[in-house]
Amino acid sequence: MAEQYPIIVLLVLLFGALLVGLSGMVDRRVCFPLAVTALSLAVVVSVGILQQVINGGVIRYFVGGWSRPVGIGIELRIDTINALVLLTITTVGLLTAIFSFRRVQEDKTEKTPLFYVLYLLLIMGLSGMVISGDAFNLYVLLEVSSLTSYALIAMGKSRRAATAAFSYIIMGTIGASFYLLGVGYLYLRTGTLNMMEIHQAILALDGSSSTIVVAFVLILVGLMIKMAFFPLFGWLPNAYSYCPSSTSCVVAPLMTKVGVYVMIRMMLTVFGTEWVFENLQYAQWLVGMAIVAILAGSVMALAQVELKKMFCYLIVAEVGYMVGGAWMANHWGMVGAIYHIMSDAFMTLCMFLAAGIFLKQAGVVRIDQLDGMFRKMPVTMAGFVVGALAMIGIPPTCGFFSKLYLIRGGMESGHWGYVVALLISSLVNAVLFFRIFEIAYFGKKPAEGHGHHENHSTVSVIKEANVSSLVPLLASAAIIVLLGIFNSDIVELIERALNGSQVIGMNVLSGKGGQG
Repeated sequence: MAEQYPIIVLLVLLFGALLVGLSGMVDRRVCFPLAVTALSLAVVVSVGILQQVINGGVIRYFVGGWSRPVGIGIELRIDTINALVLLTITTVGLLTAIFSFRRVQEDKTEKTPLFYVLYLLLIMGLSGMVISGDAFNLYVLLEVSSLTSYALIAMGKSRRAATAAFSYIIMGTIGASFYLLGVGYLYLRTGTLNMMEIHQAILALDGSSSTIVVAFVLILVGLMIKMAFFPLFGWLPNAYSYCPSSTSCVVAPLMTKVGVYVMIRMMLTVFGTEWVFENLQYAQWLVGMAIVAILAGSVMALAQVELKKMFCYLIVAEVGYMVGGAWMANHWGMVGAIYHIMSDAFMTLCMFLAAGIFLKQAGVVRIDQLDGMFRKMPVTMAGFVVGALAMIGIPPTCGFFSKLYLIRGGMESGHWGYVVALLISSLVNAVLFFRIFEIAYFGKKPAEGHGHHENHSTVSVIKEANVSSLVPLLASAAIIVLLGIFNSDIVELIERALNGSQVIGMNVLSGKGGQG
C-alpha cells in the first residue's frame, strides 16, 4: 500500500470531507472526530511519503495508472522538498482542527458540518498543489483551496468579514486568471501540461521563445497576488483579521507560504534555473521589490494597534524574506527560502493560535488590552513568547536559523540591501514583541489607562484556556524549537534535493556561492 501514499493523502481528506458532510446532517457532534481522524491519517501518510523519498528518491505517481505519453493520467511528483512542505501543511491542519473544537461549536453551531467540509477540502487543495506534477491540475487545486478559503473567511460574525472575503475573491480571481493564462501560453508553445515535459520543451527552444517569457510573467504575477507580495497584498490584512479564529489559524500560516512554494516550484521544475536566471534579467528587480516588501511590511506592522493586524503585516514582510531568498540566484538563498516556508508556517500558526485564545478568553483585540496577561494566562503567554522569539530570530528557534541562511545567501550574492532590510525587520520585530512583553508582564503605566482598576475586577473571570486550545499552541511552540534544533538535518534534506537529481536545473545556484 505504501506505493499508493501520494493519492491516499488526498483521498483521505476528500472522503473525510464527504463523510463529515453526510454524517453532519444527522449529528453535528461527529464532525469534529471525523475531521481530526482524516487529518491524523493525512499526517501519518505524509510522514510515510517523506520516509519513502528520503530512502528511495523521487516518487512519480500517475493517477489512474496511465503514464504519459500513452495515457492521460495526471502525475503526482514528490521530492524531498515538497514532501517536507506536505508534512507541514497536514500538521498545521491537524493542530488547527484540534484548536477549533470548542470555537466552531460555539460560534457557528448550525454550520459546523459546513465548516469542517470546507476545512478538509482546503487542506486537500493545498496538499495537492504541492505534489501535483501537472500545471493545469495545480490550477484546479489552487481554485479548490481558494474557493474554500473564501467561504471560511466569510463565516466571520462581523460585516467586515463578508467585505474582506469579497475583496479576497476579487483579488484571488485575478491572480488565478493570470496563472491560468500563463499555463495556456505554455500549452500553446509546448503542447503539454506535464511540468517535466514543459521543462524539456523549454530546453529544446533554447530560451528563444517570447511566448515562454510572457507565460512566465503571467504565472509570476498571478502567484504574487496569491502570496500577497507587496504591493499586491491589499486583500490580506482584513481577510485574516476579521475571519473566525479557527479560519485565520489555518489560512494565515499556509496560503501565502504555499504560494511561495509554487513560485519556487515553477522556477526549479518547470522553467529551470538556467532559463530563469540566465535568460531573464528579473532577479535584481525582484530582490529589490522583496527589500521594499520587507521594510514596508515591518513599518506597517509597527503602526498597528490591533494584534491580528500586526501579525498580518508581519506576514507581508515574511513573504518578502522568502521571495528575496529565492531570487538571489544562489544556493543558500534558495535553501533559506525553502526552510523559511516551513519555519514561518509554524511561527505564524503559533501567533494566531495565541491571538485566538486571547480573544476568546479575555476579549483581547488591541495590544494594550494584554495588560498583565502573564499573571492571568501564563501557559498561553509561554507559548506566545516562543513564537515571538522565533519571529524576532532568537536561537534556538527555527526563525533564527532561517534568517541566518537567508543572510548568508544575501552576503554571498552581494545583495547587501536585502541583508540590511532583513536585520532592520528583525529589530522592528524585537520592538513590537518586547513592547507586548512589557505590557503583558508589567502592565500599562497609570497614565495610559484610567480603567486600570476596573481591569483588576475582571482578573477573576479571565481564566487559562482549555486543553483543546493549549495543546495546539504548545505543540506549535515545541515544533518551532525542534525545527531549530534539527535545522542542519532538515537543510541537509533540502540540499540533497537541490544538488542531486531530485530537482532539475540547479547548476546556476550551485555555481554562485553554493557550498561555501
